[in-house]
Amino acid sequence: MTGRERFDGLRFQVLGPLRAWRDGAELDLGPSQRRVVLAVLLLRAGRPMNRERLVEAVWGDALPARAANLVQRHVSALRRVLEPERAPRSPSGLLAWTEAGYLLTLGAHQSDLRRCEELIGRAHTARARGDLSATAECLRAALRLWQGPLCEGLASPLLDAERDRLAERRLSVLEERIEVDLALGDDFDLAGEVRQLTEAHPLREGLHGLLMLALHRSGRQAEALAAYHRARRLLRDELGIEPGQRLRRLHTRILAADPDLDTGEAQPTRPRADAARTEPPASVVPAQLPHPVAGFVGREEALALLDALLPTDPDGPEQAMAVITAIGGTAGVGKTTLAVHWAHRVRHRFADGQLYVNLRGFDPGGPAVHPAEAVRGFLDALGVPPRRIPVNPDGQIGLYRSLLANRRMLVVLDNAQDTDQVRPLLPGSPHCCTVITSRNLLTGLVITDGARPVTLGLMSRAEATDVLGHRIGGHRLTGDPDALEDIIASCARLPLALAIVGAHAATQPQLPLASVAKELRAAGSALDLLDGGDAATDVRKVFSWSYRRLTEPAARLFRLLGLHPGPDIGTAAVTGIAGLPAEQVRSQLAELTASHLLFSPAADRYAGHDLLSAYAAELARTHDTSADRTAAVRRMLDHYLHSAYRASLHLSPHRDDPIALAPPRAPVTGERFAGHDEALSWFLREHAVLLSVQRLAVDHGLDGHAWQLAWALQPYFDRAGHWHDSAAAHERALAAARRAGSTHGQAVVHGCLAYAYMRLSRYEEVATHMRQALHLYETLGDVLGQAHTHRTLCWLNDEKGQYEQGLDHARRALELFTAAGHRTGRARALNALGWFCSRLGRHQEALTHCEQALRLLEEADDRFDQGDTWDSLGHIHRHLHHYEQAAECFERALALYRETGDRYNEADTLYSLGDLHLTAGDRGAATAAWRRSADVLDELGHRRAAQVRARLTTETESKSPEN
Repeated sequence: MTGRERFDGLRFQVLGPLRAWRDGAELDLGPSQRRVVLAVLLLRAGRPMNRERLVEAVWGDALPARAANLVQRHVSALRRVLEPERAPRSPSGLLAWTEAGYLLTLGAHQSDLRRCEELIGRAHTARARGDLSATAECLRAALRLWQGPLCEGLASPLLDAERDRLAERRLSVLEERIEVDLALGDDFDLAGEVRQLTEAHPLREGLHGLLMLALHRSGRQAEALAAYHRARRLLRDELGIEPGQRLRRLHTRILAADPDLDTGEAQPTRPRADAARTEPPASVVPAQLPHPVAGFVGREEALALLDALLPTDPDGPEQAMAVITAIGGTAGVGKTTLAVHWAHRVRHRFADGQLYVNLRGFDPGGPAVHPAEAVRGFLDALGVPPRRIPVNPDGQIGLYRSLLANRRMLVVLDNAQDTDQVRPLLPGSPHCCTVITSRNLLTGLVITDGARPVTLGLMSRAEATDVLGHRIGGHRLTGDPDALEDIIASCARLPLALAIVGAHAATQPQLPLASVAKELRAAGSALDLLDGGDAATDVRKVFSWSYRRLTEPAARLFRLLGLHPGPDIGTAAVTGIAGLPAEQVRSQLAELTASHLLFSPAADRYAGHDLLSAYAAELARTHDTSADRTAAVRRMLDHYLHSAYRASLHLSPHRDDPIALAPPRAPVTGERFAGHDEALSWFLREHAVLLSVQRLAVDHGLDGHAWQLAWALQPYFDRAGHWHDSAAAHERALAAARRAGSTHGQAVVHGCLAYAYMRLSRYEEVATHMRQALHLYETLGDVLGQAHTHRTLCWLNDEKGQYEQGLDHARRALELFTAAGHRTGRARALNALGWFCSRLGRHQEALTHCEQALRLLEEADDRFDQGDTWDSLGHIHRHLHHYEQAAECFERALALYRETGDRYNEADTLYSLGDLHLTAGDRGAATAAWRRSADVLDELGHRRAAQVRARLTTETESKSPEN
């Protein structure tokens, strides 16, 4: 009897209380902690988990004594329950220990969660081909599998995170089922169901849209409009935002009695499947403005000038674009504070949202933000999925401007370096307003772009007095006018310096102003100018005065933060750089923020004005030894490297090229993540920081950190479409690995760099780097590294039409993966083998290879590579004249590519589907598929778009009546 047959009778439920049955009889799974271990293994079925990750998933930071031994005992007990016929000490075919950790192997239908995901995938496939009845049937079957929250009653870091994710997943599936029911016309009593859902989830705009549409379809137009106003009032009261564009558009259509709303074609919460690939991606309403400074005073003249630049009638048909250059002025004069304060004051006039970016034009900690990086951040903020973002930076800029073309948005470009940095970020819409701050004049924008300069000078004496009075109380200013004059002079009438002095004076109400003025004079007596000879920027004496008043621990932390490259830092990273427990660090951060030497732009994030960052770095160089600074930088890099490493394993648990890290320096531990979404959120939050940190590692000669950090970033870069960032980071990494003398590091980075270049269609460089990677892996005797390199070379051969060479690399990859015992690698190599056999006309042989690959991938639950294999099977069946089977295979591939966000392969399969339709005699369906393929390739900025467009033109001309 085979292991597969032995376990077919096992069935598990995780969507609800954890339960297991064997041949229909329910099993006793034992105590709660054992059930948690089983639940974690079920959620990671088909993927090995080493003991450290399993322990972390079960207990998190609350580790019991001898946790690893407890895991072993629980696993042994589970094997006895789940495999009662297994002989003692014999290998387990269900829950095995491998070199990579514990591996739970399940069939496709042994888990309700797997069955649920399969049904959702089938629903999406049916919807893509227009079969709404089958879509609804699959979605209803999937929803019936939910018997309650995931593993109800059990708790662990992984289970808690996955429970929240799956609850969101269920709600999304429920929304989609209601959409499909509306499209089918099955809207009997849908309004009642959706009303209950909106009461349970009041902040989900999609549900409010479904309720409005259901009411409208029932002939209850007044109730539909009332539902919109309730939703709008709720969003404004709870979140301070207006409804999104889709909800507003639906409201307008109901008011206008749009007849299309009475048909099954209208879908309020998401575009139709065909439209989603031909229209610009729908946006969210971003609200990126930083928090305004509390108690803003003064600057009335500048505010009035800014107000005058906006049209009197905000709803007029021709609002002129206002580009306010530079709200210009010297460092510390309050440009950003003014811009953010004014932006908050007028944001109600920009219903489609606000975008903000700090361009770091004069940041001492690192290079200025490249325009392409800023545009990419805007696209993320506008809700554009990574799969829809063009590869080419020019294409990204074009998409950004297209998204803003008919929208009323406020764009704040802070701390710009020069005109070249700003110009690509200017929207082309006449309804958008762009506010720019800079220390430079940006004259080019005034001359060529019609920008209006607003020069910001030093505060007047009256304004400076108001700033201090707001912070320390007006009554303290009247008793000693001479001291007040001295303080204002010492602060050079700069808001930054006045805020720092005011903060300290406010905390010591008994201190006479004369004493404050005396301390300030003494602090500045022997100091140089901070900013190069301009007396207006001589604020170092204020910084020095404030710094000297810190406790020694807070002063040390302030200096060490000057070593961080920015743009901001989280509390966990601060603990790393300080080498102190979190409790101590939090109290020191509170002291620094109270002194206005740091500010908090978001929860648990800290940053400093660039002048203060420069001052902190200067103090570190003069007060801390070289050894202390180096140790702090190493701790910082250890924190980011180990955090990124853990996060990357959540994004890519089947990663092909693992590396080993040295343990972090005590007391650094790095951040831990409960699951995929938490890891991805961390990468998104730390993106700019991680790029700066890698450059810092290079600058400090810490080459091991530099190349390993690039490796850890690769899955995020690829998932989010940051291929240019990936190429740049790995170019730095390759130089670092060479300097470090790491042969393995060079091999790994050559492979990662080739992957980035492949995404950018730089094929000659791909070939160069893959050859070097293969040579290095052969030198090392690394079988698995060689196998992955051969498989990547298959990809390159296919792009270049070299099918015999591709077949040779596929065979070699299969041999090496088999020798290494790597199951998913073997499946991928089998698919490559089948693909090249088909390209060479050996279709029956190809079918055997690809079907075998698909079985292995389904057992491993590797959905990404299943898409490639279904695509291969589609090609094979087409050549065998199995047209119906071929179409089904291509549809399965398309559903998986869309699920995993693989836009290029989606376009490629659409092109193949068009060829299939043409072969079957359906020219109209063929041109429709090719047109969708070309649209996707255009969005990606890929060179193949022209080839597909040419094919469309040829086919259109060939069916013209004149021909």
